[in-house]
Amino acid sequence: MKFMHLSDLHIGIRLNDFSLIDDQRYIFEQILDIAKNEQIDTVLIAGDVYDKSAPSEESFALYDWLLTRFHELGVNVAVISGNHDSSYRVSFASSMLSDSKIYVSNTYDGTVRSFSVNDEYGVVNVYLLPFVKPVNVRAFFPDDEINSYTDAIKTAISNIGIDYSERNIILSHQYVTGSVRCDSEQINVGGLDNVDGEVFDGFDYVALGHLHTHQRVNGKDSIRYCGTPLKYSVSEANNQKIVIIGELCEKGNLKLSYIDLKPLHELRVIKGDYDKLTDRSFYTSGEFSQEDYISFVLTDEEDVPDAAALLRSIYPRILSVKYDNTRTRSEVGVIASDSTKKKLPIEYFCELFEAQNGKPMTQEQINYSNELISKLWGEDV
Repeated sequence: MKFMHLSDLHIGIRLNDFSLIDDQRYIFEQILDIAKNEQIDTVLIAGDVYDKSAPSEESFALYDWLLTRFHELGVNVAVISGNHDSSYRVSFASSMLSDSKIYVSNTYDGTVRSFSVNDEYGVVNVYLLPFVKPVNVRAFFPDDEINSYTDAIKTAISNIGIDYSERNIILSHQYVTGSVRCDSEQINVGGLDNVDGEVFDGFDYVALGHLHTHQRVNGKDSIRYCGTPLKYSVSEANNQKIVIIGELCEKGNLKLSYIDLKPLHELRVIKGDYDKLTDRSFYTSGEFSQEDYISFVLTDEEDVPDAAALLRSIYPRILSVKYDNTRTRSEVGVIASDSTKKKLPIEYFCELFEAQNGKPMTQEQINYSNELISKLWGEDV
């Protein structure tokens, strides 16, 4: 069986104030082409279909379009709900969808939905375990000791009745201990949502969702996060997005490959001084597009008034503007003044400026400050 592993589509998400609906449709077109060209049998979507539990109309429409296109390709589609999803909304009409080879996890009720695919090596069982919390599982197994997320997943899996002599795949949307997080994910304080990877022992492939960076878990190729299909935070700027292609042959024979995804608009962090960033030769060099989503890091020692607005006239998709200079790199702190010595107001002003900015005021700044002090306070300075 040949499968494609996807997760964390987050349909409807916004990047700062920018809608990504067009970007998502563009990347889904690529994914559909890959599914066709690679002759995929089964698509695994491991949770967080939507970005919100109550998605917008355009989000519903895009997801409907995606499932319809997969159906037209004739592939099996396995979908589970994630922590961002409403399990009820994701599982709507799931019984009818299964007739179209689209299999969706149920709202957890003590059972885990599954389906089987036959190939030349026999049967492959695919289990759809949605995002669950300990309280969800405890409600159906009150006699079991379920005090953690690990206990919850272990209990849920042990009650499925899996034949481990057969080939088995499970979809799960949880945080497995030791995995790498990024800024666009919801994080539970203190790691309370951690799940030990050992609970998945025995599966031939574990298609994980929840984390946005593709990675293997506990050094095992068979336990994988595929990451998001697009970059959803600046912390992912250097993270190449992929789809995972897997071939499950006879028991114990798993082959994995990866195909890079190319976004409609790249997300970048660009560093330099204001003059460089606004020089036409720089932004027309062809090294990047002015239409990219960009987080700027200005290296100017002096703050540039209205820098974001001025840069936006050249780069319309600015995400943020920050500074990296002597002031931001220094450990700032207010220097205690010698109260026994009477100082002029401008002297206090100079001390404060240097403490906060890591450098003394220029003569021009001193003259300007003196004028303000004289005007506002009537001091003879």
